[in-house]
Amino acid sequence: MLNSIEALEAIYGLPHDRAVRKQIPFLNEDYQAMVRASPLVIISSVGPDGMDGSPRGDTPGFVRIIDERTLAIPDRPGNNRIDTLRNVVLDSRVSLLFIIPGIGETLRVNGTAQISAEPALLESFAVNGKPARTVMLVTVQAAYFHCSKAIVRSDLWNPHKHLERSALPTAGAFHKRLNDGQFDAETYDREAPARVRDSLY
Repeated sequence: MLNSIEALEAIYGLPHDRAVRKQIPFLNEDYQAMVRASPLVIISSVGPDGMDGSPRGDTPGFVRIIDERTLAIPDRPGNNRIDTLRNVVLDSRVSLLFIIPGIGETLRVNGTAQISAEPALLESFAVNGKPARTVMLVTVQAAYFHCSKAIVRSDLWNPHKHLERSALPTAGAFHKRLNDGQFDAETYDREAPARVRDSLY
């Protein structure tokens, strides 16, 4: 097993100058354009009970650019595990991955975060009259675009490669197995579309 930076560098060598120069401590106009176009961001965090990676999605531009070093991410109703928020309260370090449908490049942002419940801020993110539950304010420490190779290798945006939903277990089936068969999966799945629709905000 490799257990030193020197051993890694012996295999990989040093990064190309372009790979180093693309990392900057703020969001320039190109990186801001990616944030505004993205309907999905994955938030990674770490806390005393471990790590967490959690998706946040909404219409493009739902992550608000306060300035070139500050982002605001609204939190909507969910399962109330609030793993990411618990972590941030205890350890402010976060990493964001912005994904844009049809685009190969992604945007990575590292920084620190705070959780705000300030009423005016929550109301400013209201959708259908429902304010955000909380807002995560991220201070940018490093931002850089990631090249398209992972997306190209995965062929992620190829509609001919998309799976039919029936190819994998349903959410109800997941719950049934996790509850030793003592769960009404059929009713849960039948009611899922309306339940999701009515609890988005």
